[in-house]
Amino acid sequence: MTTAIDLFAGLGGWSTGARAAGVKVLWAANHWPEAVKWHAANHPTTDHVCQDLHQARWEQVPPHDLLLASPCCQGHSKARGKASGNPQHDSSRSTAWAVVSALEYHRPAGGVVENVPEFVDWALYPAWLQAVQALGYQVAPHIVDCADLGVPQHRVRLFLVLTRSRAPLMLELHKRQHVPAASFLDFSAGKWSPIEKPGRAAATLTRVANGRARFGDRFIMPYYGKGSGLTGRCTSRPIGTITTLDRWALVRGDEMRMLSANEALAAQSFPADTLRPDNHRLTMHMAGNAVPPKAAQIILEAMMAAA
Repeated sequence: MTTAIDLFAGLGGWSTGARAAGVKVLWAANHWPEAVKWHAANHPTTDHVCQDLHQARWEQVPPHDLLLASPCCQGHSKARGKASGNPQHDSSRSTAWAVVSALEYHRPAGGVVENVPEFVDWALYPAWLQAVQALGYQVAPHIVDCADLGVPQHRVRLFLVLTRSRAPLMLELHKRQHVPAASFLDFSAGKWSPIEKPGRAAATLTRVANGRARFGDRFIMPYYGKGSGLTGRCTSRPIGTITTLDRWALVRGDEMRMLSANEALAAQSFPADTLRPDNHRLTMHMAGNAVPPKAAQIILEAMMAAA
């Protein structure tokens, strides 16, 4: 059986997708105790470490075939990086060097690194890429909208496929039929509030009015940010990107509510039986940071088929 380790494992999008692809995840690490707790709950046969991976003891990590990693992306994102006045993310960008350290010690056959597409615009990306290549790896970049892989969410991400091969391995990722948001939204559940109430933002009311004109009495819309502009979107298409904060609202007639934590996990393609915190905010944070397991599964299956 193909084996893997999961760096910056979070709630376990990579690990869940790997399991579905028939890959055994031997070891997983994250610096956040809460994330490690829930990853362990969902992957009890995996060894877990809670630590800053800059300080990892790679000799204590089991040998493996594949390295799976999602280094911190906030420092690269246009919305939250240095260009937006967030220099505190300088250190988060450096988490990608843990991938190099792990590759240098174990030299696995391959790996996949997931991040936002802006990762390649990082000033140190050329040096990072050169370091990976110096270790004998070819790097094949794939920019993928996860909706094209069957995830019910438009989420554009960069997947760097690393292989010890003569040429970069470009995967055959056939575009799948889009799965609508209606597949996981429950308009009969949840805590709803009146749309017309004191303090409701004018932009929200504008989105509701425009959404009604286009989609009728039931639709989804961004509660903050640009998202789908001032129109919202129908439920017959995938939802927009799930973030770490409450962003998406459901509209039902004269009422609205925010997307539930379970709906956010479903939008990310986590299985319905995924264990999670009771705390809504914590779950949303983990969901927004995760790799969609369905996308992870398909990418790993394509990688192993091409090997």
